[in-house]
Amino acid sequence: MVHIVWVTKYRYPVLQGNIQKRCRELVMQVCDAEDVRILKGVVSKDHVHMHIEYPPKLSVSNFVKRVKGRTSRILQGEFPELKKRYWGKHSWAIGYGAWTTGNVTEELVQEYLEHHRNPSNKDLGSMLLE
Repeated sequence: MVHIVWVTKYRYPVLQGNIQKRCRELVMQVCDAEDVRILKGVVSKDHVHMHIEYPPKLSVSNFVKRVKGRTSRILQGEFPELKKRYWGKHSWAIGYGAWTTGNVTEELVQEYLEHHRNPSNKDLGSMLLE
């Protein structure tokens, strides 16, 4: 299990409304395609947190590359307002943070992610919006 965080380029709070919802959908699609199980995740206005289980054949770096690439490409194509904010094809900042959670209890990670949760999202399952 690993906890992954990545941020929007320049930390612009662009993940709001329909963009935020679509980002959530796209992240979940990539996870399904890569056989990644989201234990808990939060799409905030300027970053994404995910606590995941992933198959041993998949490297965390390749997974993050795929999810950031796909979400950036599709979001910029579907939401022209993002192109005004970001020149080029990148909506995400370079890099990401990843921490294995083997020595941390799942409850602590869930509690941390729950802190970011918007109460109106109770029906969204394991991938929330903030």
